[in-house]
Amino acid sequence: MSEHAQPLDAVRSTDASPDTRKVIFASSLGTVFEWYDFFLYGALAAVISKQFFAGVNDTTAFIFALMAFAAGFIVRPFGALVFGRLGDMIGRKYTFLATIILMGVATFAVGLLPTYASIGIAAPIILVVLRMLQGLALGGEYGGAATYVAEHAPIGKRGFHTSWIQSTATLGLLLSLLVVLGCRYFTGDQFEVWGWRIPFLLSIVLLGISTWIRLSLHESPAYLKMKEEGKASKAPIRESFGKWENLKVVLIALFSINAGQAVTFYAAQFYVLFFLTQFLKMDPAVANSLLIISVVIGAPFFIIFGWLSDKVGRKPVLMLGLLLATALYFPIFKSLAHYANPAIDHASQQAPITVVADPATCTFQFDPVGKAKFDSPCDKVKTFLVKQGLPYSSVAAPAGSAVQVSVGDVKLDGFDEAALRGAITLAGYPQQADMQQINKPMIVALIVALIIISAMCYGPLAALMVELFPTRIRYTSMSLPYHIGNGWFGGFLPTVSFALVVYTGDIFYGLWYPVLITGVSLVVGMICLRETKNIDLDKN
Repeated sequence: MSEHAQPLDAVRSTDASPDTRKVIFASSLGTVFEWYDFFLYGALAAVISKQFFAGVNDTTAFIFALMAFAAGFIVRPFGALVFGRLGDMIGRKYTFLATIILMGVATFAVGLLPTYASIGIAAPIILVVLRMLQGLALGGEYGGAATYVAEHAPIGKRGFHTSWIQSTATLGLLLSLLVVLGCRYFTGDQFEVWGWRIPFLLSIVLLGISTWIRLSLHESPAYLKMKEEGKASKAPIRESFGKWENLKVVLIALFSINAGQAVTFYAAQFYVLFFLTQFLKMDPAVANSLLIISVVIGAPFFIIFGWLSDKVGRKPVLMLGLLLATALYFPIFKSLAHYANPAIDHASQQAPITVVADPATCTFQFDPVGKAKFDSPCDKVKTFLVKQGLPYSSVAAPAGSAVQVSVGDVKLDGFDEAALRGAITLAGYPQQADMQQINKPMIVALIVALIIISAMCYGPLAALMVELFPTRIRYTSMSLPYHIGNGWFGGFLPTVSFALVVYTGDIFYGLWYPVLITGVSLVVGMICLRETKNIDLDKN
């Protein structure tokens, strides 16, 4: 046996040894830093849209910023394949050490990147490339950390121990929000000029800390045992996805829980922030503060539900989370609108805005190259309403009809900005959420409810994914469905949902995206997903 390998019966005792606690701490801390790097972009999407996408209209710029945010998610499955293969062939430790170095360097480079005003179109192109490098790194990080901790975990406590890895995403988001909030405070009105760079530049310090910690760790005992017995896979990608027996499990893992879990996480910790600031016009600093409070309250539930899955099973906890998400998203977000901006909620009920126009004269407010002219009366009306963050509904008029806007009982023909602005003001639509009317405790309670739903789906996930696959191809097999689910289904949630809202004018319409996915995952999970909590990893 290798000098670094511990006897498996020692590692898998029912109580965590000091070495096991060190593994959990080191793996979790490094993963917190990596999530911090990745989530900084989401926390600063509004600023980044101004700095790097200034060549297009405001609506397109924000959608582009969200698309660049999603670019990091697009490549995560490819990172899972590259680093998963390395992890199964050369070991867990050095593979996920490499991922954190790649993440830290890419994040630091964003802090040094010139803006669109300085180097033009090269700025957003380089930004997207750096986001993709971050995505590749994260694609290898999660599978390595989850596998590494699970293979060290005591018997009957894999859910509890791996839930610390699950909590790192929320803690990384919390750290990014705290750093951004601190930089906003200390740089003041210079934050959007140069202060936004500081959180990215700080990543080099976090990189040094996490690299030093991970260098002190030993290889996974389960992996060392497998290597010494000559059972390591020589072609983990082919074994994982080229054989139907394993590919079937990969597909079940993707569609039964990973896709649904992903949208619960990004709905609770990203889309809710966009919803509050973009649609309900809440001050970004206030919205960030409320999200920070909610995350602090909600973070322990990831550990609680991981622990609970050791007692009652992974599947019951996961399925309950998906059921609650499917049933409660619309009521929760409608309550957020009521408590965050009661004036706009009241005005939209008392004096709803309706745009009546020939559909042929209206276009989707998205200009990829910055050359389109939204100059029809219908386009001008909708552009104005979108920029003001006002909810509206569209009604098709007969071909050739002129656009008409109704604000309650007031009807306006054509596009007259002054008259429309006056009608909106008289109807009680506010330009910003009134700080005195915001019910902060209720907003925190509602966001915490979203986080708890996410924790039900995410807390037990790492243990489940590790237990579904054999040791020889575990890193590769579990990483791909996780990162397709989180990278593609979850990562695109802010972009798709925001675009749906812009297209329809209904601030709640974007919720159909997560509700549809959680509903499908619930059905597939109930039918196809097996319970895994009692599986012996040494024989799997």
